[in-house]
This record gives sequence, C-alpha cells and structure tokens, in this order.
Amino acid sequence: MAHRGGWLNPEDRPRENTRYAFAQAVAEGYRYLETDVRTTADGVVVAFHDPQLGGVTDSNGSIGSLTYAELADVRVGGSDPIPLLSELLAEFPTTCFNIDLKDDASVAAVPPLLADPALRERICVASFSTSRLRRFRRLAPGVLTATTPREVAWYAAGLGRWFRFGSGQVLQIPVRVFGDRARLVRPDVISAAHRAGRAVHVWTVDEEAEMNRLIELGVDGIVTNEIGLLKRVLVDRGLWEGNQ
Repeated sequence: MAHRGGWLNPEDRPRENTRYAFAQAVAEGYRYLETDVRTTADGVVVAFHDPQLGGVTDSNGSIGSLTYAELADVRVGGSDPIPLLSELLAEFPTTCFNIDLKDDASVAAVPPLLADPALRERICVASFSTSRLRRFRRLAPGVLTATTPREVAWYAAGLGRWFRFGSGQVLQIPVRVFGDRARLVRPDVISAAHRAGRAVHVWTVDEEAEMNRLIELGVDGIVTNEIGLLKRVLVDRGLWEGNQ
C-alpha cells in the first residue's frame, strides 16, 4: 500500500498526498493507496495530513479554518495543488483507497462521497480516533473500516475473539508501540486476527529486511513510503500482483 502515494526518488518526498504521488504509484502497478483527509471550513474533503499548511506547503493557516477557494493557490512541495478526495476517487477508478480520517468534520463529510455501492467496494476507512470511527460506522455502515486503537489493544492482549459485530474488519497496526518498547506484530496477534476473519496491515515500513520479516510472519499488507523497494521485494518473492 502506497503511503500518501509514496515516492520513487528522495526529491519527491515533499509531494505527499498529491495527484502526482498517487499517479506515480499507480503507474508502478500499485492497486492500493493510502491517504489522509481533512475537511475545509466550507465542507470540502481534501487529501492532506497535517492540520496546518506550513509543514509541506508554501502557505500558512489551518485547513479547517479556510475555504476550498482559499486553498486554490496553495502548493504542496512547491508545485502541486491540494487535491479533492472526490477527484482522486474518480481519477483512479481501478485502485483501492485506505482513507485516514484526520479531523472530526470528515466523519460526516466523507460518507456522502461514498454513496455509490461500487465505490464502497474499494474503500477502507481508518482513524487514530476511536470516537471518529464509531461515528463513521454509524453513518456509513456498508464501508469497510480498520480497527480502532482500542480494538488494536484488545488484539494485542489476546482478546480479539470478543470483538462485537460491526467493529473493524481490518487490523492496521505499527510493528511496535509504546515508544518501540513493545512489539505488536507477533505470530499470536496475526493468528488471532486471521481466526476472526481480519486481515493484518502493518504501517509504515521502509526497510527491506523488515518487509521480508513481516511477509514471512504472514501479514496481509504492508504500508510503505518506499514504493519502489516494496515492489522489488514482492516481485522477488513472486507476490507482486500489479504491473511489472
């Protein structure tokens, strides 16, 4: 899964969550893209990670306090406009998107964009906020969702069998938690998720040795910035399903 579109060259790193980044990943053969969304002051859902513009753009201000018209001239990495989520979904009709809800406003703003049942088939929604995901599930019950942080903790404690119907269908986790002190991706966690019918996706992995280790453990997906490296690892293992 291409994290915010990922990159093939170091100079492309600042162009995250742009049409350029996603198009590059799709051209490499990626069928799974990860993005973040925030909602503008006038209710428009855009692909953007940080609450403030300053980190990766040539402007300042808060996404949530500006209208989409006010963002029109903002450039990511000095060159790319901030894309609408709706535009990305339309522009890449054969790809699956993992959408991370980064603010409360997006909880209600995203479901109308996913009204088409055919579109819903290629969407998974995630969030670091348990409350956001719970509210999203009520508003969009037909959309696949990832586990909440609290549900992840249940799996780590071996309590995944107690999951209620309707909770996250995909376990999306980092390799380690608590400042890297505790390993979360373990054989018992993967086995518990698989027994419960949940896929396991691990983020964000940019080292070749770690990619190979996770594949051997049996994870179902790897989220990476280094899309060229992950493709090579999967091709070498005969696991690449995209274009060569």
